[in-house]
Amino acid sequence: MEEEVSSSILSNEKGKKVILLGNEAIVRGALESGIGFASTYPGTPASEVGDTFSAIAKKVGIYFEYSTNEKVALEAAMGASFSGVRSIVSMKQFGVNVAADSLMPFAYVGPNAGTVIIVADDPGCWSSAQSEQDTRYYAKMAHIPMLEPSDPQECKDFVKFAFDLSEKFKIPVFLRTTTRVSHERGVVRLDNLMYGKTKGFFQKDMKKFNIIPPNTMRMHEELLEKMEKIRQISERTRMNYIVNENVKSKLGIITSGVSFNYVMEALIDLNIKLPILKLSLTYPLPEEKIKKFMKKFKSVLVVEELEPILEEEILALAKNVNPSLRVYGKKNDFLPKVGEYDEEIVISALMRITGRELGISFATHLKKYRKVKIPRRFAVMCPGCPHRATFWAAKIAAGKNTIFGGDIGCYVLGIFPPYYIQDFVFSMGASEGVIHGIEKVTDQKVIAFIGDSTFFHAGIPGLINTVFNKSKPLIIVMDNRTTAMTGHQPHPGVGKTGMSERSKEIKIEKIVKACEVKHVKVVDPYKVNKMIKTIRKFLEKDEVSVIVAKRECRLLTMRRKSRADEKIYKYEINQNKCKRCGTCLFFFACPAVYEKDGVFYIDKNLCTGCGVCKQVCPHKAIRKVKKK
Repeated sequence: MEEEVSSSILSNEKGKKVILLGNEAIVRGALESGIGFASTYPGTPASEVGDTFSAIAKKVGIYFEYSTNEKVALEAAMGASFSGVRSIVSMKQFGVNVAADSLMPFAYVGPNAGTVIIVADDPGCWSSAQSEQDTRYYAKMAHIPMLEPSDPQECKDFVKFAFDLSEKFKIPVFLRTTTRVSHERGVVRLDNLMYGKTKGFFQKDMKKFNIIPPNTMRMHEELLEKMEKIRQISERTRMNYIVNENVKSKLGIITSGVSFNYVMEALIDLNIKLPILKLSLTYPLPEEKIKKFMKKFKSVLVVEELEPILEEEILALAKNVNPSLRVYGKKNDFLPKVGEYDEEIVISALMRITGRELGISFATHLKKYRKVKIPRRFAVMCPGCPHRATFWAAKIAAGKNTIFGGDIGCYVLGIFPPYYIQDFVFSMGASEGVIHGIEKVTDQKVIAFIGDSTFFHAGIPGLINTVFNKSKPLIIVMDNRTTAMTGHQPHPGVGKTGMSERSKEIKIEKIVKACEVKHVKVVDPYKVNKMIKTIRKFLEKDEVSVIVAKRECRLLTMRRKSRADEKIYKYEINQNKCKRCGTCLFFFACPAVYEKDGVFYIDKNLCTGCGVCKQVCPHKAIRKVKKK
């Protein structure tokens, strides 16, 4: 599949039509724009942008990297652009928070070569548990233009437009997707590849690159002037256009991004036509075009996911051009303020406004659809996941009154039954900071869990803070040798770059020791008893202590063994010894274990041969069998 995607993305046949993900189409757009530098910190729903660059970078002669975090990724892209090389950086919405400290002054300074910032929002929190953050606010706050594609073709085309806009006005440009746009597959018509500069030269310019007063105020004024010129482009561009412009109606619709698709589907199902203003260059808005559109109607429906940003702008503009205009949207509860939209949500709003009923055939189909019951289940860690073994050991060693700090990664699944082992989860690196505060004002035992990639991303400052301010948490770094949750991307601890080149392996335990932590131990979580003893011992320390629970993600191990044609030793339950206590299924909760007619079995297709179940079975009823 990867070869097929690479072949499609790298084709130089102008006019050829290929099927791409939205994220893959973004990469193609960058290649048609002559980029020389790409960077990212992996985060779903944007992960495939970086992964695709990683797969093709050497083939097209560009540089790509997985950076240690989004701030560094942005800064690296800035450096490339300052040196005259077009750059692109991608991240999920929370990554913009991390990058914001450099993002704001970057808008003032501006790139030399074009720079495009890809950000993927996640309405409905499909892969972003912490919040439904709406990154459109950053565009307004930073005075950075924003484009919002609705499908893969627009993803490709808008990236090209963004680079040209960025380079013309010396300003970074946001391209904002959402989960559905990033992961939508669609037909994309290709243009020719463009081979741009991959090597540049940094020309010193004290006035441009030193953003201190009085330069700051001058740059701010220049930025506002740029945005006004770009607003004029927003008025003229074909990206902001009207569908069904000649249809006579008292109701119009204003929408953007993926919501445009839901609107179009809803109108088809209701068998009606309404004028639609589709906005794609959403910051700065084409105010005059919007005013002209609003004058025609008695009411408009504003369809957008997440915050009512567009709706508030429409309400403000309507006061002067059409004071009696009725604006339907989130503010008056015609559309939800929370969650991802779909066709049915838009249909419901239109039915309330127009009094239109669904056709009989579609209504019958919808009724049947609603009756479908999808079985509910909790997300679980994979069979053989080393984090499961770590959590098992921690629960036994620490006791009920211990506070467990959670972080962002696969191990966030520890919040679900039967472990319930993360008492809070906020953001990357927060486990250490929050647990430090708890330890300072309580007498409770505290443990912070943090993953290896997260440790490099945001965990080192928190660790230093515990040492500097003399708190005594136990920090368990869960090192599964990869950035597993977003697709097994490399990080600084694995000795491999995004270009698949060998690099220095930065050992977490050495960083910890360099931070003056005295009590540091690397433990294999598959050695359950050793892990339990180490946790108990370190919990009694009067200063911060760190356990690096090091064991490769079992999925990677299984793939490697399979490719090398190595034997994989599975496990089975000895029914003569099994007491049906349920420890393996209900308490250890390995997905490979199942129950049938009151008897417990291990599914040989799911078993990864980790052997931890054998160690936790109180009746020694699990044994190894040799089977490929």
